Parts: sequence; structure tokens; C-alpha cells
Amino acid sequence: MSATRPITITEQQVSMFLKPRPKKSHKGMFGTVTVIGGERGMVGAALLAGRAALKLGAGCVHIGLLADNAPSVDVQMPELMMNNAHAALKIAKPDVLVIGCGLGQSLAAHKLLYDALILDVPTVLDADALNIIAKRPDLRGVLHSRKAASVFTPHPGEAAHLLGSSVADVQTDRIAAIRNLTKKLNGNVVLKGAGSLCSTSNGQLYINKTGNPGMSSAGMGDVLSGMIGAFIGQGLEADKALLLAVYLHGAAGDALAQQQATIGMSATELTEWARWLLNRMVSN
Repeated sequence: MSATRPITITEQQVSMFLKPRPKKSHKGMFGTVTVIGGERGMVGAALLAGRAALKLGAGCVHIGLLADNAPSVDVQMPELMMNNAHAALKIAKPDVLVIGCGLGQSLAAHKLLYDALILDVPTVLDADALNIIAKRPDLRGVLHSRKAASVFTPHPGEAAHLLGSSVADVQTDRIAAIRNLTKKLNGNVVLKGAGSLCSTSNGQLYINKTGNPGMSSAGMGDVLSGMIGAFIGQGLEADKALLLAVYLHGAAGDALAQQQATIGMSATELTEWARWLLNRMVSN
């Protein structure tokens, strides 16, 4: 393992991961992202992740929804390709999967998660995907047999559930918590919260100093998962995609706070600012 003290993520560091797009570009060069989730009453979570993936540069985004009354089109972003969750796993050939946003914990959700994990595709796991893994020790064996990258995005409550501990224990020693999660899950981990901690594939820890209390609102985690998926889809290694997304996500929140929008900050607004900041970083 690397030294205990986490390295601070900087804009200079993550900017080096970015390159201008060639003139002869097409959507196939920037990855297909498939988002799986959206049980009844939680469709918005999957849509937020999918919108973030598209606006942060993915070439193509499929949304697979579990809800039986799911919309067939996203009227705010009709570029998203909507389908039934089970069909989306079969018809799309994704470069990266994002699963868990509004997934729920039904039997169908369990089956979808298993089907996703056995695919040889980089996968971002959030929300109910984490809660299902916490209940299913057998899935941890699948995780350790995976060759493709796995990125886990727990908040302290989900981390506690995965570790069989309490939120207080996680928050008392966040470094120990993320190290234990990394070993248990066999992948990249971001332990979200003030000063989010990231663990990369070589065991190095990073700490993110961007972000503010205004980001304590619904949908922020869904947007982060979509951003990570977008960057993996565009060809970044999981380590770099994670660090870039976590830094940029917080920086977008800080940009909103500078506009006197700390109270009532929304995940939708944050996505727009993240896109603007990403383009500024590439141009510089």
C-alpha cells in the first residue's frame, strides 16, 4: 500500500488527462454509456446520470429503466436512447455501464446487477447496486473475478452497509474505511462526503478539496456516476476518470456557490456548470 496521507487532487493534475478532440471526430470515438436503473418512482435518478454522461462528452447514451411506466423518451434530452432495463443490457454494446441509480432492490434489480457484473465491461456502481452487494456475499466473488474495471461510489451510509459497521465508524476513520472497501470490493472507490476520498488501482489515496454544503441535495451522486461513466467511455483509465469526475463535480458546485446559489442548488444545474468547466479546462 502507498503512504497513508492522501494526495490532494488538483486542477493541474486532472487537466493533464484531457486532450482536444481531433477535427475528424465522430460519436463512435467517444464511447457508448449504458445506464441501468430507474425503478418506479426513481426514474429521475437514471435520467440524471444519463444526461450527465452525454453532457460530459459521451458519444452515445442508452438508458435502461426498470419502471413499468417508464417514459419512452426524455423530453428534456431526446438524444438519450430509452429502453427497458433488461433489453438495454442486451441491445446496446456499451463501452461502460453505470448501474444502481434508482435501481431499487427487487428481484429484477438483483438479476440485472448480476447480469451486468458478468459482462466484461467497465462498470460504475452506485446507490442500490451497492446496497444489493452488501446483502449478497456471493456477488463479491463475482467482483473479485472481474477483469474489467469496477468503480464504486458509496456515501457513508452505503459504506457502512458494505462494511457491516456504522456511519459513525466510517466517518471516524474514513481512510481505514476506504481501504477496507477497496479490498472487499476489488475496484476503485470514492467515499463521498466533505473531502471525498478516492482509491486508485494501485492503492494510492487521493482527497478532493472541491465542493461545498450546497451540494447536499438529491441527484448529486447520480450526476457523479454519469460523469465517471462518460470519462471512461471517452477512453480514460478508471483511475483518471474517477479523479477527474470527482474534482470537476465539486468544482462545478463551487462555481454555482459563487453565483449565490448555495441554498437550493440542483443536480441539473451542476451538470451544466461541469460541462462549462470541462470545456474551459480542455481549451486551456
